[in-house]
Amino acid sequence: MNSTPSTYQRPAPRWRLSSLLLISLPWLVLQIGGLFSPGLLDDVDSVYIQIAREMLQRHDYVTPTIDGIRFFDKPPLMYWMAAGSMHLFGIHDWAARLPLALGVLALLFAVYALGNRLFAAISPTAAPDRAGLYAALATATAIGPYLYTRFYIPDILIALWMTLSIHLFLIALDHIRDGRSTLMPMLGFAAVMALDVLTKGLIGVVFPVGFVLLYFAITRSLRLLTQLNILASTAFFLLIAAPWHILAALRNPPIAMPAGVGLPAHAGWAWFYLYNEHVARFLGKRIPHDYGQVPIPLFWLLLLIWLFPWVAFLFGALVDAVRELRISRPGSRRFDSDVFAGFDTISLIEASDRRREAALSLLLWPGIILGFFTLSSRQEYYHLPALPALALLVGAILAAADARTPADAALHLRVNAPLHALRGSLYFLVPLGTLLFLLCGYFAITAPAPQPGATLSTLLSSNPALYNLSLGHVFDLTGAAMGFFRGPLITVALGMLTLGPIAYLVRRRGHTFVANLLITAAMSAVLLAAHEGLARFYPTLGSKDLALAIDAQRKPGDLVLIDGELTSGSTLLFYSNTPAPNTILVNGHINGPWFGSFWPDSPQIFADDTQLHQLWQGSHRIFLLTYHPTERTHDLAPFGPIHDFADSGGKTILTNQP
Repeated sequence: MNSTPSTYQRPAPRWRLSSLLLISLPWLVLQIGGLFSPGLLDDVDSVYIQIAREMLQRHDYVTPTIDGIRFFDKPPLMYWMAAGSMHLFGIHDWAARLPLALGVLALLFAVYALGNRLFAAISPTAAPDRAGLYAALATATAIGPYLYTRFYIPDILIALWMTLSIHLFLIALDHIRDGRSTLMPMLGFAAVMALDVLTKGLIGVVFPVGFVLLYFAITRSLRLLTQLNILASTAFFLLIAAPWHILAALRNPPIAMPAGVGLPAHAGWAWFYLYNEHVARFLGKRIPHDYGQVPIPLFWLLLLIWLFPWVAFLFGALVDAVRELRISRPGSRRFDSDVFAGFDTISLIEASDRRREAALSLLLWPGIILGFFTLSSRQEYYHLPALPALALLVGAILAAADARTPADAALHLRVNAPLHALRGSLYFLVPLGTLLFLLCGYFAITAPAPQPGATLSTLLSSNPALYNLSLGHVFDLTGAAMGFFRGPLITVALGMLTLGPIAYLVRRRGHTFVANLLITAAMSAVLLAAHEGLARFYPTLGSKDLALAIDAQRKPGDLVLIDGELTSGSTLLFYSNTPAPNTILVNGHINGPWFGSFWPDSPQIFADDTQLHQLWQGSHRIFLLTYHPTERTHDLAPFGPIHDFADSGGKTILTNQP
């Protein structure tokens, strides 16, 4: 060691305007650019937003309802957010989506801030926030976070709350080391955890509290729990989270349930929400069982897909993080190299401790989430709260690859970061990007042009067994249908060529920052193409056009019916100008509104075939959405005239009056 010691100073986290603008650009293009099209999707997207609309109409922000029926599946924060936005901007689908888009921006800034705290030292001196910047760009342009903000589900907000809670906990640890009070960061931790609970239930407690306990157990510092102001934090958590739970239980007490349907003799909000939606779902015994179950191998494979293309750099980042947890303290060969001349032993211990803190945090965080869902019921997007941690690991290794001095790189990253980044690009992005370039280019060139008057729905296959998966309709695509996606396919092909071979050549020349920006730009183009593909696929996934057609002709007394369960055409509810209840379900007394329908004050929105026949020959004009127009036409012919009112996406509106 050099005889003249120098104190290692942990760089202060610093926000740079240029980085914030770089992070905001893909967010503006992808998130704000996608607010206005396509329409809401049938299923949870329109169901959750319609619940928010009914809250506005009923002025009841405690008991959620869908088509006038109690709906206890989820806590209220997502509904409140959409309702608040629609109160400000009007009843529009884009207004309902806006809070989720803002939540994504908050997540990107939260990832950036945490990256600055953990990894500011490993970036080039001129850009100490480089790791946080790369992590935020990876989060913004990875496949998973983008796809699962195309419809209104809470999982991206869980990622935000998890990122904030871990950052606040680490700040509390700093306060303990410095002898300061942990009250303020722990009150922040409690508030974020309460928002987490109000977003998706009790996992909002399980994940952050599990992280804290395991962190202390692994570091053998459970005694520090006494310094976390637990009583004050718990009181603050309850102050925010408890009121809605108490009011929901009081307003929806247990009532008698029908026998023979699998329910207890008496059940209310507390049984359904606290037990059925949490404990029973974890065990795979929820009633009704209206969700798919992703096999464990596929669940883990999807994790890699959702982080594409940045997953190319994940392996080396994970190896480095594991090594960091095993590295010895001073006295090891790590501190004997000439590259550390000018650093005293205490400085190196502090730097090493900071690195270990980052490694432990970013391995433990996804480990808890992925482990939990591996053991419980799981869907294909339940990885989302873990993705920011993996993006931060990737951001760290990419920032280390930008480092300009040997001491900087060696002190903070033991793997050869520039070589690993180059290999990740060469062995993963180049071959995969080239393959996808060729495949997309092939389909763009060879797919037959749609015939005049042809619709996409006529060229799709049908795979109902896969529709419990959120992306199940993707498997309906056929070679003949690719002609409808020629433009998006060309864009994806060029994007893959850019993020694969072109970005590799740029990185090989030493322009690592430019290479990473090329990946960001190319992936933004790919995701825009995916959005355009979704817009072209929309008539199959949503019913906005049919709803608007009905609304243009609907008169007082006319009835709208859905042939099947609510999610078969739930967008009809939102785009109708009439207050709920406004839709009748034929043979749809299942799944979402099933449990709430047992309340005595529930509107009569369920009908069977016999009641449909009676309505069809009655005086009311009927608009019936069906996926099986031929069968329904034969069924209804004896009861009155049948007119084909509108068709879209494989769905037909039949009426009994012209």
